[in-house]
Amino acid sequence: MFDTLNAMLVDMLGPAGPLMAVAALALLLILAAIPLMLSSKPDPMDKLAKSGRTKIDAETKAILRDTRRNAKLNKYAQYLEPQSAEELGQMRLKLLQAGYRTRDAVRLFYLAQMVLGIGLLVAGTVYYLLFIDSPESTMQQKLIYILLPGTVGYLAPKYWIQKRVEERRKQIEEGFPDALDMMLVCVEAGQALDQAIVRVAGELHASYPALADEFEIISHEMKAGKDKSAVLNDMGERCGVQDVASFVTVLNQAASFGTSIADALRIYASEMRDKRVMRAEEKANKLPTKMTLTTMMFTVPPLLIILVGPSIVGITQLGTIAP
Repeated sequence: MFDTLNAMLVDMLGPAGPLMAVAALALLLILAAIPLMLSSKPDPMDKLAKSGRTKIDAETKAILRDTRRNAKLNKYAQYLEPQSAEELGQMRLKLLQAGYRTRDAVRLFYLAQMVLGIGLLVAGTVYYLLFIDSPESTMQQKLIYILLPGTVGYLAPKYWIQKRVEERRKQIEEGFPDALDMMLVCVEAGQALDQAIVRVAGELHASYPALADEFEIISHEMKAGKDKSAVLNDMGERCGVQDVASFVTVLNQAASFGTSIADALRIYASEMRDKRVMRAEEKANKLPTKMTLTTMMFTVPPLLIILVGPSIVGITQLGTIAP
């Protein structure tokens, strides 16, 4: 199908026909997007004020809709954010799990996708026109050099966020048993849970910064007066780690039933240490299987050369001397 379309465009417009068709399509998309960019949705605060149901002064409106730090992004917010509230919440949660907590994280993510996708698409087109374009070029080459960079640029932010989420989860899993041990020591020494969290956050900053940041967020939210169970549940969602979610459940149950937090921490910390040992043993048991292929690739060929090589040389020499 692509070859037929390519031949048709070449017959109609010449060798540069496919590129002209792609440029025309891009121009049409840009022209179609201009009216959407110019038309902006009315501010809900202005609409509410005009309805007469409530009176909103300038100071209150400035507090509710602060546009000083992201005025440029606010102009295109409806194009840089998902229209579905569910999709927006999922993306915001994923960015939180990756460690990006700024108010403009979602908009910057979609802005990066758009800029990288369009930028690499233009770069690929320019590179193809300057260095690759020729009458012998096929449609497959044009798609590879023009569309592939744009696709890579569009998917690169998603890949980066996914890698960040995995690295952060791994760091939290590795540091969580040590954090529980330190928290248990602080609680048994007479400190409250809030003070123990602050102390553990300070101690973990050098070795496990991701986990330390989570504990700092907990301490700040508790100081602000937020409910403790809600704060812990939010931490479990932000981390995305099963161990942390179970820890949150243990603390909430201890608070609900009035049991000792120190006892709950002692039991759960012991389980986390055992679980870390089990993870290490699991990795050690997987190691021989992973090393088998590598051993065969880098050990067997040299061994065959050493053992069989002299025999092959001898047979070759005998064959040469025989006549």
